[in-house]
Amino acid sequence: MSDKIIITIDGWSSCGKSTLAKQLAKKLGYLYIDSGAMYRAITLYFLRNNIDINDEEEIKEALKNITLEFIVNDYTNHSEIYLNGENVEYIIRDLIIAEKVSEVAAIKNVRSFAVNVQQGIGKDKGIVMDGRDIGTTVFPDAEVKIFMIADGAVRVQRRFTEMFDKNPNISLDEIKANIEMRDYIDSHREVSPLRKADDAIELDNTNLSEKEQLEFALKLVRKYASPLKGI
Repeated sequence: MSDKIIITIDGWSSCGKSTLAKQLAKKLGYLYIDSGAMYRAITLYFLRNNIDINDEEEIKEALKNITLEFIVNDYTNHSEIYLNGENVEYIIRDLIIAEKVSEVAAIKNVRSFAVNVQQGIGKDKGIVMDGRDIGTTVFPDAEVKIFMIADGAVRVQRRFTEMFDKNPNISLDEIKANIEMRDYIDSHREVSPLRKADDAIELDNTNLSEKEQLEFALKLVRKYASPLKGI
């Protein structure tokens, strides 16, 4: 029997979920899965192929033509997402994708498709996955669940810093509006709305360094996952 576990990290946009998930995966020798990247990749496919997100049949047909996989980059040692064999890890970070992804992710058929892929990846455990509904819908029996929050102004500044190198013309107001829109859609969608799982541990990293948030998470892993208490 494998001693590997599943660790889920859910929370609001720009709370540092992916940063922590990558840290944990590296420390534990686990595979990091960015569930948000899946929805972004699907959004990219929809935009490229002019898919009408209000047409259920068109969406169903489009999903039949989508293959998603994560492949570890030998240079960075991080897993990157591939859409139908194409590495789209960096393309999907554009603001145009960010502006559409919450709408696409709210579609029932899209979520069912993504959840099936995610559960398939996690069947052998040994993964750290971040997103919006990983601890509530995708892996409700995960051994360790973390729910991340952070002050709104801090979240805006983090996203601005991330986006500025790619688009120096971006403004704080644009970032703030995008985050507020995504928060509303994520928490009000009919299918798998963003919420904290009853057994998730909250992590407020407003004033924490990356090192401090990693140590917080590792303490949880040691406490709740007996096979890893020796790390």
